[in-house]
Amino acid sequence: MNPFDYTFPVRVHFGAGTLKNALAAELPRYGKNVLLAYGGGSIKRTGLYDALKKQLSEAGKAVFDFGGIMSNPTYAKVQEGARLAKEHNIDFILAVGGGSVIDCCKVVSVQAKADKDIWTLEYDEKGKPGAGIPFGAIVTASGTGAEMNNGAVITNEERQQKSPLWGSFADFAILDVEMMLTLPRKQVISGAFDTLSHAMETYLGSPRTPNLADEMGESVMRAVIRNLRIVVQNEKDVEARSELAWASAMAENGMLKLGKVTDFQAHMIEHQLGALTDCNHGAGLAVIHPALYRHLAPAAPAQFARLATEVFGVDATGKTEEDLALAMPEALAAFIEEIGMPTKLGELGITDDVILRQTADTCILTPGCAKKLSRDEIYEILQECK
Repeated sequence: MNPFDYTFPVRVHFGAGTLKNALAAELPRYGKNVLLAYGGGSIKRTGLYDALKKQLSEAGKAVFDFGGIMSNPTYAKVQEGARLAKEHNIDFILAVGGGSVIDCCKVVSVQAKADKDIWTLEYDEKGKPGAGIPFGAIVTASGTGAEMNNGAVITNEERQQKSPLWGSFADFAILDVEMMLTLPRKQVISGAFDTLSHAMETYLGSPRTPNLADEMGESVMRAVIRNLRIVVQNEKDVEARSELAWASAMAENGMLKLGKVTDFQAHMIEHQLGALTDCNHGAGLAVIHPALYRHLAPAAPAQFARLATEVFGVDATGKTEEDLALAMPEALAAFIEEIGMPTKLGELGITDDVILRQTADTCILTPGCAKKLSRDEIYEILQECK
């Protein structure tokens, strides 16, 4: 394993029914002015918005709304949040939602305290932001694991880029599955597949022998697959949904990445495709992964073979390592079809070759990939996804 320093800064409150007491324990740590951040309004339809406003008011907080955070949050929305934070002298940000809301708030937190434009600072000047406004997360849609780290994915429409930005860590995260049960079935499955993608991309970095982090990753992946199958039959199953929520957190809290090189090439391709089409993140990953892995498996047969047998249950009898490696993308493709996710870009309304070429030519190329992909090979992979 490579050397590493590790700090786990996020306080986690996990479990059904924990929201009210967990939030009551956290609120006294922060100042009066609270920016309440949320997405398209589902928290108002479910009654969560009113319950939170009431609890915040009873705790003596002045609440300022920052709603309308979209899926694939834009940089313009980040700047809107930062302006609100400055205008109202915000002491604390409460992000209520899934990965989009939480990611947006990570960057709002630092942008509100920064003298420079964060995108310019991080991409043009290669700098890092300083301290931000404290924030906490109430997770209403699991899958991204966004509450566990300080990385955000933001769409800069002006630059036509959907790219990572560094922001603030949440001080705390509340994972109460009762807040997630109203989520549409399709969104639950999409989010859980994103978790599986995170774990696979962490596992399938540059070739290496199995280690503790890999074996933990195998456990996370098996848990996602097992519980996704349950949720496909009954999305209200509290135990399965709780397992998926914790698997999501484990996949992105850094534990599986310690001492390792990771891949995340599928994510980088999908991020740029999403920047150009605004497609659903989990759905885009489901389409891209099998085609990408058909290209990568021959370059890292030991890893792919182990993933085939240890996670996807491929029978090794009579098969060579190369056979097993090539079987892994097919097992993954069969699982994607089993859980009802899209298998072709056409199902997402993406048919324009110009978009595919632009995606291949502009996506980030990751150093941890099993082999060095050319722009033309990425375009070929996207063609195979049609």
